[in-house]
Amino acid sequence: MIPVINRFGIYLGTGDSSIEAVCRNHGLDTEFFLTILNTFINESYFPEETLMSFSAHEIISYLIKTNNYYTKFQLHNIQRHFKLLLSSSDGNNNNLELMLRFFEGLKNDIVKRIDSDTAQWFPAIIAMENGQAPSAPLCLDDESTTIEDKLSDLKNMFIMHLSGQYDLNLCYGVIVAIITLEKDIRQNNRIRNRILLPISRSLLSQFDK
Repeated sequence: MIPVINRFGIYLGTGDSSIEAVCRNHGLDTEFFLTILNTFINESYFPEETLMSFSAHEIISYLIKTNNYYTKFQLHNIQRHFKLLLSSSDGNNNNLELMLRFFEGLKNDIVKRIDSDTAQWFPAIIAMENGQAPSAPLCLDDESTTIEDKLSDLKNMFIMHLSGQYDLNLCYGVIVAIITLEKDIRQNNRIRNRILLPISRSLLSQFDK
């Protein structure tokens, strides 16, 4: 939970302050903060009606922070430890090198989606929420699960195809990081597809009349 809390600008050392006090000091909506945390903790918990009641700006702000966490920390750390794992292996594990290439392609897919969010989708939603028509056509198809599927495939590659001698601690670290990213992407896709997409369509319909 610590990285998710950090995305709201809250860091360790809060003392015995209540959640309400911490949110107030950081200018956060306490209900939104708790809803996001509970959604992340329990994957069966997804209060669509509550999430739909928040502004698009608030949801996008959280997704931007999450995207920044992926690009600045999570993806970088996985790649760095993946390369260390490869360099510490005995050289007889060609599968590990192929798995690294697979991850690098997956990383490019995630970065490409983030770039599209930043340049097109998010600004268009904010503009529509402020009463401005989008400057370019918007593609509002449901997000595919391609990235989730690829993360699951990569996880299974470790289980099924890893061979040779390698650093076990580094291997555990890479696998745990991949599982964490997979869960995070899955949770974010629910917010994107089941909350932000319907909001986008509703806003866009006002300009199609």
